[in-house]
Amino acid sequence: MGLLRQALLKASRSQWLANQASRRGFARRAVRRFIPGDEFEAALTAAKKLGSQGVTTVFTQLGEDVAEHAEAEGVTAHYLEVLEAIQTQSVRSHISVKLTQLGVDIDQQFCVDQVERIVARAAELRNFVWIDIEGSPLVDATLGTFRAVRANHTNVGLCLQAYLHRTPDDMESLMGIGARIRLVKGAYREPASVALPKKTDVDSQYLELAKRLLRDDAHKAGTVHGMATHDLRLIGQINDYARARGIPREAYEFQMLYGIRTAAQLQLAAQGYQVRTLISYGSAWFPWYMRRLAERPANLWFVVKSLFS
Repeated sequence: MGLLRQALLKASRSQWLANQASRRGFARRAVRRFIPGDEFEAALTAAKKLGSQGVTTVFTQLGEDVAEHAEAEGVTAHYLEVLEAIQTQSVRSHISVKLTQLGVDIDQQFCVDQVERIVARAAELRNFVWIDIEGSPLVDATLGTFRAVRANHTNVGLCLQAYLHRTPDDMESLMGIGARIRLVKGAYREPASVALPKKTDVDSQYLELAKRLLRDDAHKAGTVHGMATHDLRLIGQINDYARARGIPREAYEFQMLYGIRTAAQLQLAAQGYQVRTLISYGSAWFPWYMRRLAERPANLWFVVKSLFS
């Protein structure tokens, strides 16, 4: 399974494969399990349905590696429109932005300015913005951008990847400023010198970091951290830990992807846990989809079945 995961991660960086997949009907049918549509309206419809079932959401437009200022500014304008739609249609949803869409590879200060515009408008609308984490070469720039924006606004949170060796130290540093964190396992191809190579070690570090987020000092001013995992065993361990220490269910939330463990999401919500579903949309779905398959290679069976449906 490790070799298959590596192959999927390598495929995620192939533009040729992305072009081929975009022209294949079976590939587009398979990805619809995880992405309701290319347009934001499809994501909005999905969010409303989940909201009626007690599940909140977070929107993210797929895409990365923007190379022009105008293109990054277009992404900023799009998210400003999304924030307005969330407000006018009374949807309980945040947004999540990727810095490579907002110009971090062009100029970091330019990127900070774009994120600042989005977060400032979200603050006016009493909403919240998450900043995604990407491959390890971008972690320092991502943390720097987050800190620059967080200095002026508290309605911004950051994603951290449990498999990186550096993450425990990064988390401790961020705890010092009361940052709100979304903890994921990690979905990029990284060398063993940078990230834990074994799943068992990643799971173990994830659990320890989740416990850290549940400590009293991590909840300054009512901060609610996100446990972003589909691993039901880990979810059970996190809940057991919280229950044993009298930590209420509203003190943290589980974050999962649209179309994955849907029954578990609804069950957790029915049990009184906070659940937030990440809904992705857009035409640039191939790299994201390959990384999702790498996280759970068993999902390849769904793709195979789609060939014959």
